[in-house]
Amino acid sequence: MIPLTLAEIADATGGKLHNGDVTTLVTGTVEFDSRRIGPGGLFVALPGDRVDGHDFAERAVARGAVGVLAARPVTVPAVVVPPVTDAHVRSVALTGDTDGSGAAVLAGLARLARATVDRLAPRGLVVVGVTGSSGKTSTKDLIAQVLEPMGPTVAPPGSFNNELGHPWTVLRADEDTRHLVLELSARGPGHIEALCATAPPRIGVVLNVGTAHLGEFGSREDIARTKGELAEALPDAEHGGVAILNADDPLVRAMADRTKAKVVLVGESPDAQVRAADVELDDHARATFTLITPRGREKVTLGLHGGHHVGNALAAAAVGLELGASPAEVSARLQRARRLSARRMEVTTRADDVTVVNDSYNANPESVGAALRTLARMSDGGRRRTWAVLGVMGELGDEGSAAHEQIGRLATRLSIDRVVVVDEQASGIQHGARLEGTKGEEPVLVPDVEAAIALLNTELRPGDVVLVKASKVAALWRVADALLEAGA
Repeated sequence: MIPLTLAEIADATGGKLHNGDVTTLVTGTVEFDSRRIGPGGLFVALPGDRVDGHDFAERAVARGAVGVLAARPVTVPAVVVPPVTDAHVRSVALTGDTDGSGAAVLAGLARLARATVDRLAPRGLVVVGVTGSSGKTSTKDLIAQVLEPMGPTVAPPGSFNNELGHPWTVLRADEDTRHLVLELSARGPGHIEALCATAPPRIGVVLNVGTAHLGEFGSREDIARTKGELAEALPDAEHGGVAILNADDPLVRAMADRTKAKVVLVGESPDAQVRAADVELDDHARATFTLITPRGREKVTLGLHGGHHVGNALAAAAVGLELGASPAEVSARLQRARRLSARRMEVTTRADDVTVVNDSYNANPESVGAALRTLARMSDGGRRRTWAVLGVMGELGDEGSAAHEQIGRLATRLSIDRVVVVDEQASGIQHGARLEGTKGEEPVLVPDVEAAIALLNTELRPGDVVLVKASKVAALWRVADALLEAGA
């Protein structure tokens, strides 16, 4: 964070200082977990399901915080932000925020982040925003790795992409930061627009429009309207705005009409300015392709598993090229890039040659389909037995039943040897596999994680490949963790 006095923080957030000295300088990090506070930090007091951050204000100061961002006065120096009356802001507040104090603190945090960006942008800070129904986190990580050699780069850990994680990440930037790469999520219309107001992006990347959160949006067209809020938020081309759009997704391509920014199309379509040709996958589903750009072409071999990473890499390449990297530099950085975020195509081979593919962080029909295709590729032409341990895909609304059935059908068409469905909520996957006509072993439905672990521990044999994939509510990473522990 850039050094700010409590008076400056009060001014930025619209709050009032209580029990503090206006000249006190915040020089540390901004944290909402009192255990992470260090000397000179600012503690953000948020309510939660079980605890209220205001109750930890004294503890945070004892650990080194010089002030607290709060919704009500506490016994230590605090900037108390005003209540929020806007219904939209109240609707996106944290779970457990019964009195609106969480919404007020989040709004204050967003205003503080905006003030930070406004100070840093004239000094050369470039904000890059990334959105899409799937692939946001992996692409954000790739972009950060492409940009880091060009100057200090800040990006969120994992999928820290909502009303809390977004401003928290922004406040990691300081006077030396050249690139701020942000992941933007949405659960409804206006959410991305609000995140863009917190940290106005100069470059925006829209990856795809799928069915994630379909139950909350209602249709893919409504999802596209919300994802397109990123394209609309960009400055015009004259002021450096760049919209990087997936040419292979019609709903994303159409967003070119919604922005005044320069449009760069990426993908495998012939008219994409940054495109991939001659795509090949090895037996570990790692892609090699020719990167074709207006400034030349280069060969790229990715260390990431899954053909879907080609599109992610193209988006990262386009960002790097727009900010001055050469095609050769982009190629070299993509080839060095590695997975940074946990539980996303995390491939580990045990001592007994069982390979565990932990992609359990979250799931929607598009990402599960991509994971299954990766698993099929890792079968080494059918010489390795493949397991798909699959759980529920959440937030699909009325489309949930059909979506789970289609995943089961796809697993069968891809000749996945063993489909293990965890929990009755995901039983449509087993049903779909049976409808398609099982080619391998009969798909099995188990009641819970413990049953899945017991089955795998009994039946796995050396050389098998196991994919673990579900929405985070299913917590199927416990399956992957147990398998790796058993093979240690």
